[in-house]
Amino acid sequence: MIAVQILTLPHGRGLTLPGQATDNAAGLDIPAAEEVTIGPGSVAAVATGFALAIPSGYEGQVRPRSGLALKHAVTVLNAPGTIDADYRGEVKVILINHGSDPFRIARGDRIAQLVIAPVTRAHFEQVNALPQTERGAGGFGSTGIAARKGA
Repeated sequence: MIAVQILTLPHGRGLTLPGQATDNAAGLDIPAAEEVTIGPGSVAAVATGFALAIPSGYEGQVRPRSGLALKHAVTVLNAPGTIDADYRGEVKVILINHGSDPFRIARGDRIAQLVIAPVTRAHFEQVNALPQTERGAGGFGSTGIAARKGA
């Protein structure tokens, strides 16, 4: 377990801090700090009323809540959204309403999940050719097509 510092902003006072609904839940539920109605096909950046200091070497991943997606067709647009370790501003959740009805969010409603995850650092090595694989450059469904050809 790692410690993540959280700052409650003035408009976030009185809200529950992000937390896990059960002992084995991977994500911490994020509440909304404002009332918003998202029309069909519309997008909103919903305030959470808090800012974080995520330790170096980690990131925050903002993910959809499955219940909102299934019941209302509302999801995190840039899922997973990334909160970098050096970001200190308010966390906002970009939601999109794919449904046919307006979706109303009340202050305190759980709108997304937050997962704190390690970041693997990478560096690029310039090469003249890449190692060969059976798949090669096939992409965008090529493995499914290849599997059907053999069937």
